[in-house]
Amino acid sequence: MRLRVTGVVQGVGFRPFVHRLATSLDLHGTVRNDAAGVLIDVFGPAEVLDEFVRRVAIDAPPLASVTGVAVVPDDSALAVADGFRIIASDDAATAAAAITALPPDVAVCDECLAEMRDPADRRYRYPFVTCTQCGPRFTITRHLPYDRPTTTMAGFVLCPACQAEYDDPTDRRYHAQPLACPTCGPHLTLHTADGVVAERDDALRGAQRLIDDGRIVAVKGIGGYHLVCDATNATAVATLRARKGRGAKPFAVLVADRAPLAEVAAVSATEQSALVSPQRPIVLLRRTPGAAGWPELVAPGAADVGVMLPSSPVQHLLLDGLGTQVVVCTSGNVADEPIVTDDGDALRRLREIADAWLTNDRPIHSACDDSIVRARGPMMVPLRRARGFTPLPVPLASDGRAVLAMGGDLKGSLCLAVGRQAFMSQHLGDHGQLATYRAARQAARQLVDLLCTTPAAVAIDAHPGYLSARLGRELAGEWGVPVVEVQHHHAHVVSVMAEHGVHGPVIGVAFDGTGYGPDGTIWGGEIMLATAASVTRVAHLKAIPLPGGDAAIEHPARTALAHLWAAGVEWDPHLAAVAAVAPADRQVLRTQLERGVHTVATSSMGRLFDAVAALAGVRQRVDYEAQAAIELEAVLDPLATGAYTFPLADAAGAVDCAPVIRAVAADALAGTPAGTISARFHSALVSHVVHQVRTSACDTSAGTGGTVVVLSGGVFQNAWLADACEAVLVREGCTVLTHRLVPTNDGGLALGQAVIARALLGGNG
Repeated sequence: MRLRVTGVVQGVGFRPFVHRLATSLDLHGTVRNDAAGVLIDVFGPAEVLDEFVRRVAIDAPPLASVTGVAVVPDDSALAVADGFRIIASDDAATAAAAITALPPDVAVCDECLAEMRDPADRRYRYPFVTCTQCGPRFTITRHLPYDRPTTTMAGFVLCPACQAEYDDPTDRRYHAQPLACPTCGPHLTLHTADGVVAERDDALRGAQRLIDDGRIVAVKGIGGYHLVCDATNATAVATLRARKGRGAKPFAVLVADRAPLAEVAAVSATEQSALVSPQRPIVLLRRTPGAAGWPELVAPGAADVGVMLPSSPVQHLLLDGLGTQVVVCTSGNVADEPIVTDDGDALRRLREIADAWLTNDRPIHSACDDSIVRARGPMMVPLRRARGFTPLPVPLASDGRAVLAMGGDLKGSLCLAVGRQAFMSQHLGDHGQLATYRAARQAARQLVDLLCTTPAAVAIDAHPGYLSARLGRELAGEWGVPVVEVQHHHAHVVSVMAEHGVHGPVIGVAFDGTGYGPDGTIWGGEIMLATAASVTRVAHLKAIPLPGGDAAIEHPARTALAHLWAAGVEWDPHLAAVAAVAPADRQVLRTQLERGVHTVATSSMGRLFDAVAALAGVRQRVDYEAQAAIELEAVLDPLATGAYTFPLADAAGAVDCAPVIRAVAADALAGTPAGTISARFHSALVSHVVHQVRTSACDTSAGTGGTVVVLSGGVFQNAWLADACEAVLVREGCTVLTHRLVPTNDGGLALGQAVIARALLGGNG
């Protein structure tokens, strides 16, 4: 019989597994990769073939994910093979029958680590040790099928010892495409501003000395460069912040093991599992109250600290010889640009930041930053989906036309929906930088090339000024396909629906900072009735004029003054937000608000968080997106009592924030602690959500027998708010759906856009 195996079946040791299985059953035939997955021609007694088919599906390698094993009708005469062999891939094959998924990059396995640390092994201290169960995949693959000639390892010719492993069916490196050793593989080089200073192990030791001396080293990883310094050295961390223009935005840290975490965070079983998983994401851990030292250096004012364990051999080796066990490990980029991958580019673009560069000669084809996850109860949810997860697909409930979705301008990520799968790109950074624009174009082309698919349409955000939308129009023009505009918050809601295979209608709660509304205002505090093809705005925060538009996002104090003005509250200088704005600037703001000059109407929940944070004295100016909201959550006092109250919606569905603003201002003037104000505000939001769900009378049972509520948008990165809303709604008898596979922020937007575009286009294709 001829078998077609689909799913994540390339780059995971699947062909060697099939070879071993067939040989153990005394079957004959061949196995090969092609653009659609794995193709097996196998000969033997019928009852043995049945056993073979069963075990192909259930005994697959750990990194594989088999979605189908189908018998392929074939009228051609198949030559009976002598024994069982792995044969060359069929480059001419297309993905007409199915789409195969390229596996993501995963952490080095324990067996490879043991070899790397064994002085008697020929790969002792070799920073590129790998096998069929670990190492780079997505970042080194140029196109499918996944074979060495189609990867960036093509230029490294295997030495006799490696070739023997590659050809030996009993070896775990049998057909391992990134296979290498010190004799035939990539090697390290250390550069300083003065030129090359060291090679191989000397380069590694030189980088360690520099880090121990308080210097900043750009280290080339699997998916790009990281900037590394001693996290316990206040001067080194401050220097990195200053050179990168980072402000107070938290850094992630790389720790040698979990020991350094004991005194700074309580790590749950769910978080421990994520830390040691093959994906090795950055895990946001709740800091122990009062924990000082490196957590405050790397994440000032934040309730969480981002931590990851080593994922690549070079990270293990780097930490093994350092005087510290905790280093800052942040993306090697400038501002919000994509992570740097090219060696020459790194020397140029990171010259003002790094003191040295630990590089290597293995090319990176696709940039891929570190993923970020956070625990919500027993599950981990992504805040940034990249290394370890990209390009694994999100399964879809139905088929449809191939659609490329461009996402938004913040936390850029693309999605290509093909068949019943949605392939998300890696995190790309924020648009507005030319480098991000180019990276998004490259990522779009890569998705199309990997999946052998030309989109039938391109979905974009409806915001007229988004650069992601501009790029989408350009690509649609090049392919000669239509463009589908999708409202921002509709896409947020449908992205959750797509994850859960729900068609709707649902009540969607979409809270974020910025999203363009059809009325030309900036939305962000939305309650919607939605299906994939339709959306109705049921309720929303009453819009207030925001002076300076987007410029006000950097100044929560100004947003607070706008909310006070809209609520009819005097600008009392005793309020922290008022005192933070100079008297002359206050007059300018008042004139803008009274005359409606240079203001933008917004119903944004994110801006309401900013205003409350400023009034409570938490944050008047921000260094990074959502800083005020993050710090407002961080100070929340769980023992505080009382709650503010949002009024009922008016006839147009608008909910006036004025009563809440007046209550916050009164508490602040009375000297109420910021933690109490935060708790009362968060409790008010939970009550607001529950009330709006109750009053949105509609059938959203979707077969469950009750109301289905979807929570999405960047505001629901707030773990306290998300957990509290879900808990109360469940007690009310609702089915609550939240993100599990893609980020709740704009990083998940493209999934919703793709599904909406399919629904609007109709038909299959």
